[in-house]
Amino acid sequence: MELVCPHCGAVNRVPAERLGDQPRCGKCGAEVMPALPLELTAASFDKFIARNELPVLVDFWAPWCGPCKQFAPTFAQLAGQYVGRVRFAKVNTEAEQGLAARHGIRSIPTLALFKGGREADRVAGALPPQQLQAWLARH
Repeated sequence: MELVCPHCGAVNRVPAERLGDQPRCGKCGAEVMPALPLELTAASFDKFIARNELPVLVDFWAPWCGPCKQFAPTFAQLAGQYVGRVRFAKVNTEAEQGLAARHGIRSIPTLALFKGGREADRVAGALPPQQLQAWLARH
């Protein structure tokens, strides 16, 4: 399975049965699948989405957004629970306005699920943990 290192951007091949073993990047030695959401930028977004074989759930948010701030701990908690099944990432729409525009983000927070490099589904709003887990289970 191909996984992009969140630290250096190298693409690593990890056997599916070893996903739970905290694999390390072959290039930089950093943990490939940390239990926290990763911060993506315009420079890292496309490669991260396209080259990860695991689904990637992206939280499009902004620092001034109250619901975004309230939702952040839920998103971080679920990132730890889904290690090895879904990669969790965040895009600051204030800092990455072009990226937000390219993906048609009209309200925040917006969660977009990417599979195989393409957007598979999205939902707007801060979801409670159980509702987010149920939404992920449908995909």
